[in-house]
Amino acid sequence: MNTGALYGIGIGPGDPELITLKGARLISACRYLFVPKARTASESVALAIARPLVGRETRIEELVFPMTADRSELAKRWDEAAARVAAVLESGEDTCFLTLGDPLLYSTYIYLLRALRKRLPDLKAVTVPGITAFGAAAALAEFPVGEGRTPVTIVPAADDLTAVRRALAQGGTAVLMKIGKRLPEVLDLLDAEGLLEKSVFVSHATMAEQRIETDLRRLKAEGPEAGYLSIIMVHAEKGEES
Repeated sequence: MNTGALYGIGIGPGDPELITLKGARLISACRYLFVPKARTASESVALAIARPLVGRETRIEELVFPMTADRSELAKRWDEAAARVAAVLESGEDTCFLTLGDPLLYSTYIYLLRALRKRLPDLKAVTVPGITAFGAAAALAEFPVGEGRTPVTIVPAADDLTAVRRALAQGGTAVLMKIGKRLPEVLDLLDAEGLLEKSVFVSHATMAEQRIETDLRRLKAEGPEAGYLSIIMVHAEKGEES
C-alpha cells in the first residue's frame, strides 16, 4: 500500500475566517487530524480555531509537547509524535497537521516534518501557508511593517534578549515574537532604548481575548502572563519619526 500524504496547514492567528481556502478545504476533507497541544492546556488552540471545519467522522489526535528547553526531552517528544503520525501515513491514509500562524515560522510543524522525513524519506508533504500572527497584528494596529528599503527583522524574545538588542540596533522594523513571561524584561529594554513610543503590542490577535496597546507603559503594571500569545512591533529608527 502506498504511504499517505501529510498536509501541514497553517490556520492563521485565530480568526477562522483567516484560514485560507485551500486550508479550509483540506481540513473539511481530512479523515485523520493531528493537532499540537501544550501539556497544561485543556484543548489545542489550533483545534479550537479550526473545529467548525472539522468533519464529524474525522479522527482527531492531540500531540502533547512540553514547554521546555531540554533538547533531549524535545527530541524524544518529536520522535514519539512522528511515530504516531507515521503509523497513519503508512496505512495509506492522508493526514493533516494543524498549526497556528504559518507552518514554517516558529512552528511545531517544522520539527514534526523533520522527524517524519527520517522515518519516511519518500514522504509526500504538502505545506499550506497561513497568515502570520504579526501580519494580523500589523493589520489590526495599522502598523507598517516594511517601508521603502528599511529592513525587517523577526526575532524570538530569547531569555537573555541578545538577539532582540541586535535587532533593535539594526534599525528598521523589529518584530518581537514568543515574548511570554519575558514581557517585563522586553519592556524595560525598549524603555532604555527610547523605543516604547515607537512600538505597538498586540496579544491574541483576532481572537476573542484580543488586545492592542499603543501605550506600552500601561503594560508595566501587569504581570508576565500578559505576554502570552503576544507580539511587539517596533519602528527602531532612533531619532526619526515612525
